[in-house]
Amino acid sequence: MRRDAFLKSLAAMAAAGALPMSGHAAGVALKMMVPANPGGGWDSTGRALGKALQDAGVASSVSYDNKGGAAGALGLAQFVNASKGDPHALMVMGAVMLGGIITGKPPVDLSQATPIARLISEYNVFVLPANSPFKTMKDVVDAMKKDVGSVKWGGGSRGATEHIAAAMIAREVGVDAAKINYVPFRGGGEAVAAILGGNVSVGGSGYSEFQPYIASGKMLPIAVTSPARLPGLNAPTLKELGINVEIGNWRGVYGAPGITPDQRKALTSMVLAATKAPAWAEAIQKNGWTPALLSGPAFDEFVDREFASLRAIMAKSGMV
Repeated sequence: MRRDAFLKSLAAMAAAGALPMSGHAAGVALKMMVPANPGGGWDSTGRALGKALQDAGVASSVSYDNKGGAAGALGLAQFVNASKGDPHALMVMGAVMLGGIITGKPPVDLSQATPIARLISEYNVFVLPANSPFKTMKDVVDAMKKDVGSVKWGGGSRGATEHIAAAMIAREVGVDAAKINYVPFRGGGEAVAAILGGNVSVGGSGYSEFQPYIASGKMLPIAVTSPARLPGLNAPTLKELGINVEIGNWRGVYGAPGITPDQRKALTSMVLAATKAPAWAEAIQKNGWTPALLSGPAFDEFVDREFASLRAIMAKSGMV
């Protein structure tokens, strides 16, 4: 559908009450809940999507609310409780939130919000601070085998994909995964500061978050969780190192609880339009993300499968 035809269809839906708003489609003011502190993957995803929504002409403005903690559970609770029935509210989420829900069992569940779309996927990279006594993942593994608690793994909230990956690595090398020393942070900025300051032994996150520090030599990449080496990054896969671990991190958006099917459809159309905007293509390239667009019932089913898959992986790794 051409952009002008798309905007006309949104305006028609608004007139019919399917998309309550004042004025025309391009006048929509959207609210974006980012359930993490500034500086991390969810934050960059939410702000990139907000820019693309405006670039596509389906939003006049996007406001952001960062609420970090508990793998997104604190932001999820605020979103569910404060945005009921709001067709102009979006929340960034992804695999990390599912992992946090499995480990933390928060009182507010993701099923209370409305699935909109999966947007991108990204693999994790493990890094060392430049002055680390370790130089390779083998050094890290050897230290874990001697004293599992001596290695501090730093990353996102408990249940984040880098936390799951660290537990999987421990299991694969014969270490009690339940005893790994994992230090969770509320956002990517905090994790970066801890790694650069030498407050953790190994850091894990998406490549986009660490890329500038790797390029400047402040961080040394030692392994990635992808099936093949990542373009532009000189780091082996875990499988290359003989550690049978592969895990990806995906991100998407949900709408508010209690919106109507027509409002969900309209909000989904806006997000899909944003993914066709030049600003979104720029963000994909800049961050090294892999497009992974999925919406509608297929996205609903995907989230259900991911919950089951992550729960099985985490149980096997001693995390639940």
